[in-house]
Parts: sequence; C-alpha cells; structure tokens
Amino acid sequence: MKTLYENFNKLLGSVTLDFKRYIYPKILWDERMIGIVGPRGVGKTTMILQYIKENLDRKTALYVSADDFYFAEHTLLDLAGRFSKYGGKNLFIDEIHKYADWSKSLKLMYDYFPDLKIVFTGSSILDIMKGSSDLSRRALIFKMQGLSFREYLQFFHNKTVEPLSLQEIIEHKSNDAGIKLPLPLFNDYLKRGYYPFGVDSKSFQMRLQQIILHTLETDIPVYANMNVTTGRKLRKLLSIIAKSVPFKPNFTKLASMIEASRNSIDDYCYFMEQAGLIAQLREQGEGIGLLGKIDKIYLDNTNLSYCLAQEKPDIGNLRETFFFNQMKVNNEIYVSAKADFNIGNRTFEVGGKSKNQSQIAGLKNACIVKDDIEYAYQNVIPLWAFGLNY
Repeated sequence: MKTLYENFNKLLGSVTLDFKRYIYPKILWDERMIGIVGPRGVGKTTMILQYIKENLDRKTALYVSADDFYFAEHTLLDLAGRFSKYGGKNLFIDEIHKYADWSKSLKLMYDYFPDLKIVFTGSSILDIMKGSSDLSRRALIFKMQGLSFREYLQFFHNKTVEPLSLQEIIEHKSNDAGIKLPLPLFNDYLKRGYYPFGVDSKSFQMRLQQIILHTLETDIPVYANMNVTTGRKLRKLLSIIAKSVPFKPNFTKLASMIEASRNSIDDYCYFMEQAGLIAQLREQGEGIGLLGKIDKIYLDNTNLSYCLAQEKPDIGNLRETFFFNQMKVNNEIYVSAKADFNIGNRTFEVGGKSKNQSQIAGLKNACIVKDDIEYAYQNVIPLWAFGLNY
C-alpha cells in the first residue's frame, strides 16, 4: 500500500482549490457511499481530490484508481479491509468501471465495513441503479456534466458570475451579470470551453479525439459486453450522426448503413447518450417518469461538433446543441410541436440575430433565443445567457 499512498500524496499536492465544479456543494459528502458519474474529461478526479484536500485528514483518507497495478494482485475488498484495520475512514475509488465485478465489490465493502465512507467515480454509462448487486439501496449517485458557460468564464478567464435560474434568465437578470463583451468569449466556449482541459488550447483537439475513441472502442464495448467490431460500428454511427445533426432518426436506415440490427441501433444510441457523446431530444411522454419517442438526435455538446465536423459546423445546429446541453442539467426539456424546445409551460425558439416572432405567434409563455446579441429585451433572450443556469 505504500505506493498507493505515495501516488495519492503526489496528486493531492498538485490540486488547487481556486475553482470548484457546480456540483461540488450539492454532493452529500457525509453519506456512507457516494457515486459520481459523468463523461470522460469533465473533472471528476480533480473534484474528489479537492474535497479530500479541503476537508479531510490525510492520515484517515486514501485515493486510488481502480486501474492501478496494485489491483493485479489485490482486490478492492482486501484494500478496504487493510485500510479500515489501520484507522482509515474515507476511501475514494476513481474509475470504478475499470474494475471487474465492481458492483459486487462495492456492495460487500458497504456491508462489511460500516465505519468506512466510500466515494467512487465512474463512467456515465454505468447503470448503477441496475447493478447486479443492487447498489441502488446503498449508493447515492450524482451525475456530473461538463463546464457551463458560467463555469468557463471563471475557470478560463477568472470572471465570477453567480448562476441564474431559468426564471431569472427569462426576467433579463443576465443583463446585470456584469459580463462585458460576452460574444467573443461565448464563441470560444463553443469551440473548447465544455471540457476543463480545453484551457490548454494546443493539445485540446487531440485529447478530445482520444476521449471519443476510448469511449467508443473501450468503455462502451467493455461495459455492454460487446465485441471489438462493435467499436468500429459505434465510430461509424457517430460519424453519420455528426454529419447530420440535428436529425430525426430513422433507426432502420441507420442499421442498414452500419450493417447492424435495428434493435442494436437503439442500444448503441442509448450507450452513446449515457457516455456523453450524443443527446436525444424526446417528445413529452404520457404518465409520470415515462420517456416519449425520440424526435431528434444531437451531439452532446458544441466542442464535439467542432471536433467531429469535417467542415465548419452548421451554426443553427451549434445554437440548438448549446441550448439543449446547458438546459438539460436543471430542467426537463422536450421537443416543441411548433418551435424548438419546451421546458415546463414555456416554449423556446432558437435562432440568429435576425430571428423574428413568426414561429411563436399565438403561443403563450414563448421566448425567442437569439445568438449574436448581448442583452435581453421583451421576450428575446441572448443565447449565451442560458449558459449561466449552472
């Protein structure tokens, strides 16, 4: 375990506390078992190290990565036993999805060591609630997304802005947010601001491409017990989606294009959505908790649009992708029958500076969301303002 502690202390020494993700204060860190899931590269590791550094005694805490060589000869249960025996109180396990039989191991750790608090992180494709060992009764799960435009302003440019609720955005509170010349910053965010590692613009595109490939060729196939050829089909499917978004999916046609079964396309899209590569806009379902039919498929965020586009991404697609991506964190968002999106009883039509009111004529509680403007007026809201929601 000596090497584990050495690596832990090195990582802890390199972590700063000057910027914390939106979800940090929302996590109930005192619970016995916490899971933090999200796409690759959104800052899960940094956040748990920040919590340790700011709140815990290093003598009673330990951070490990589930793919450490230590676990070639030892089990997680062995580690938990030794750690607890010598006074350990808080065990943090990163990338739990890389550990075989992770669900059963976490369940046994929870049951055997009642005095041990466990925090684990994992890919967002992990379906914790359907884990084979029923972690739903033991682990409290938090889902983490990439940077909002508000967080980008703070992390990239040291500009502190308080988050605004949807109602506050509609009430023009963004006009008083104190953001000078937001449009150049917003355009930069669309290209590289969703992932924290985008702060290094030179290596950003290469790192994002590596994340996409690793997710398609390793994370999804391993988790879903798929073979190697499935990874190639996933790559082809994502390429088709990237060229076409947003589009109304024809799963039968897609299946023919990538030489897969019709039912497989449903699964592939579900896993890519869970992994943070695509986003599926649905009709509002009937009844509590029921999801409606998928109406459109988008790439998950605009950084992916720029990375995967062979030419400059379509501006209309970028606008809708940004709005959908930013608003789905705190709101249930569905397709609108007459405009672009519905949130609650409100309708939103997204467009450029010249977008007029014709699309929402006769609709109550309807807003025009315009790109390329700085200030809100009447029922017109600047697109960038919706990036202040979390």
